[in-house]
Amino acid sequence: MSLTQAIKTEARRMGFSLAAVTTPDPPPHWPTFEKWLSLGRHGSMDYLTDHRRADPLQVMHECKSILVLAVRYPNPELDEQNKSLRPVGRVASYAWGQDYHILIPERLKMLAAYIETQAGGGISQRWYTDTGPILERDLAQRAGLGWIGKNTCLIHPKMGSYFLLAEILLGIDLEPDAPFKADRCGKCTRCISACPTGCILPDRTIDVRLCLSYLTIENKEEIPTDLRPRMGNWVFGCDVCQLVCPWNRFANQDHDPSFNVRPGMPNPDLIAELALTSKEFSHKYKDSPLKRSKWQGYLRNVAVALGNSGDPTAYQALESAARNNEALIREHATWALYKIKQNAHNRE
Repeated sequence: MSLTQAIKTEARRMGFSLAAVTTPDPPPHWPTFEKWLSLGRHGSMDYLTDHRRADPLQVMHECKSILVLAVRYPNPELDEQNKSLRPVGRVASYAWGQDYHILIPERLKMLAAYIETQAGGGISQRWYTDTGPILERDLAQRAGLGWIGKNTCLIHPKMGSYFLLAEILLGIDLEPDAPFKADRCGKCTRCISACPTGCILPDRTIDVRLCLSYLTIENKEEIPTDLRPRMGNWVFGCDVCQLVCPWNRFANQDHDPSFNVRPGMPNPDLIAELALTSKEFSHKYKDSPLKRSKWQGYLRNVAVALGNSGDPTAYQALESAARNNEALIREHATWALYKIKQNAHNRE
């Protein structure tokens, strides 16, 4: 067995669903990415402007090969909607379990150690999972793991798009895999039509300033009032563009058990969530991706979801939140109260 094949076999044994190799050449979609940045469509995510993304060799000068890996998380269609009479939220399925930023790096560390053992000594290496200045999906496509769909997700023809990507940059030569050249989206535009905010653009980019995942996670400020009604009951992330993708409908449903649902997921009780203190939030969501939104941001999202529910049982909880010391929470709770009053008036 070749070194390349041995590494792939070990990667799958460790729980990586896919493993392939590409070269450290500049990513083919860098010009598109650079234009996207110039138009400000990255919102407040200024870390994306790191120009080392234009060339992996700027990240690690001695890089000779890049091992691209993928871990599957649960298909959100497995979500059996909570039948509670109280209003509930929705959480993107990658966040139902433990934070991948905790799980995947440990595997990468072990896999890198295995590679060194197989290579007969120490080698230059660097690993990332959504944390490094590289264009992950470009590398994955060039490694043959799938194509980049109209919703900008990497899509594998048999496994769909519910993947978390990771990479190990290596200072050794491995046999590269052939790029995935076919575009199998065809004329389908279901993701574009289904997007609640119309953030998916014709050039296969996303205006993140409109994206619910950005608005509920990366955005630390107020959510624009015109976008709040379109959030529905999403309180962390969004799966809509993947839920409507035909390639996910027919994909294998297996996922890594490390991402199994934790208590309270995937439909948190919104009234109970709005009562969480900062300390309670930190304890409840320890080692969860939800901590990325921070307490203020999460309760902001919860307040908006309650307003969109139109449920009068949320009135008391929202009145309390409207007196919160945090202005971000107060403002969105006040908006939600207005929405519920407006809903009640329209029913009369």
